[in-house]
Amino acid sequence: MMTHQWTKRIGRLAVLGIGILTGCASDKPDVGDIFKSYQGDLPGVAVMVIDNGEVVLDTTFGLADIANSTPVTRTTNFRLASVTKQFTAMCILILKERGQLEFTTTLDKIFPKFPKYGGKITIRHLLQHTSGLVAYESLMPDTVNTQVYDRDVLNMMMGQDTTYFEPGSDFRYSNSGYAVLAMVVESIGGKSFAGFLQEEIFQPLGMTNTVAFEDGISEVTNRAFGYTVHADSVSFTDQSPTSAVLGDGGIYSSIAELYKWDQALYGQQLVSAGLLQQAFTPALKNYGFGWRIDSYQGLLRMHHTGGTRGFRTVIQRFPENGFSVIILSNRNNSEVAPLADKLADLYLEQQKR
Repeated sequence: MMTHQWTKRIGRLAVLGIGILTGCASDKPDVGDIFKSYQGDLPGVAVMVIDNGEVVLDTTFGLADIANSTPVTRTTNFRLASVTKQFTAMCILILKERGQLEFTTTLDKIFPKFPKYGGKITIRHLLQHTSGLVAYESLMPDTVNTQVYDRDVLNMMMGQDTTYFEPGSDFRYSNSGYAVLAMVVESIGGKSFAGFLQEEIFQPLGMTNTVAFEDGISEVTNRAFGYTVHADSVSFTDQSPTSAVLGDGGIYSSIAELYKWDQALYGQQLVSAGLLQQAFTPALKNYGFGWRIDSYQGLLRMHHTGGTRGFRTVIQRFPENGFSVIILSNRNNSEVAPLADKLADLYLEQQKR
């Protein structure tokens, strides 16, 4: 693979995103201004808006790979970061549907060597970020320069003897919890976490180019590389020591494939409607199973963001309206959730007409 250890100088006008806007149909909102900072020879963005199964906006700006001047397309695969968590949760729902675990199953029942405190932590606690598990990132030395894996996170947790709080009593967003869930899937599902995702979710939904990336094992086709945009330069910032942890953020996918995921969540292709509804039921801090649940513009909204070295992502779903917004970007210092809000405002207003 080509190395990208470089920093590219860029002009002030490019930083400001001044360039040629992509034209839109006259009966649809012009979103060029919303995404002007992603245009030109800069790390880019892929955007999709879905209205009752119809793709009403499908547009891209900028570059997926600056070194090779590769533009972002609808099939460009971005690292989803924490948007991955909804897929990890779905793996657990599938195992639950098959009767292979319960939401009340505790960690000591799955991992017999887990310390005593694991007897108080249930699968539901892990899904809803109420386990109190110690953040694995805080246990990593500042000097670490090798990849950490989900099994390493599990081992870190087994090296602890306490939690931040009594499991179930409070909310603390936990990447550790979702890395441990990936290992639960491996332990009970009888195959690698990446393999389980592939066979039980991606293949059934036709998401043939979506992958939980394992260096040396799998490949990301049409890959977007991650960057950081500075005042007058762009740096390659694609991977970090935590990039190989899959359960909390290791999936790569595109807007074209996430369309299939979004639509599948209206049906029962993977699990029953009743079980899926549990994933969309808010608990502490309005968090379900891999989803945040709240209201926006007076409408029920299910959403999640993702942020990691080199990438920012967001998916917002308004299931009662059959409406969704998906934004994937390959830069780590530009929040995309506010952009999703702007798109939702534009199209929900149009939907009312």
